[in-house]
Amino acid sequence: MRNLTTAIAAFLLAGSAYAEPVAPSDVVFEDGAIPVSLTGTPGDPVAGREVMIARGLGNCVACHTAEAYADVPFHGEVGPPLDFVGERWTEAELRGIIADAKMMFDGTIMPSFYKNAGYIRPGNAFTGKAAEGELPPLLSAQQVEDVVAYLMTIK
Repeated sequence: MRNLTTAIAAFLLAGSAYAEPVAPSDVVFEDGAIPVSLTGTPGDPVAGREVMIARGLGNCVACHTAEAYADVPFHGEVGPPLDFVGERWTEAELRGIIADAKMMFDGTIMPSFYKNAGYIRPGNAFTGKAAEGELPPLLSAQQVEDVVAYLMTIK
């Protein structure tokens, strides 16, 4: 019986690893936080750090400083420092802030990294024309989870 229980648990866990990520339009916020993982897969803090410092991805360093990535040049000072962010916020709160900070902080200038609708006037790259159709989110669901995992290590 124990082997059957173990096999069923393994099957259920394996099935969750192949679940589809939550679509940006289906994300459920609770007071600005997102209590449930967007992917069902734990984030990778090493990959999250790369997303944060990559100019073509999160580019968090453009606005935030942190001793945790002091080796990366050209930190901005528009956003708050991220030192001790893993102690100040819960995982669910960080997930919500990264996905769409405006859900927690009305009027913030922080970009919504996991949103694909409801923009005021998105542009089509650098053409000066309005975008057509649905826009992809700036980060994938897994990249959001990776960034959250990295931020949770900054204590």
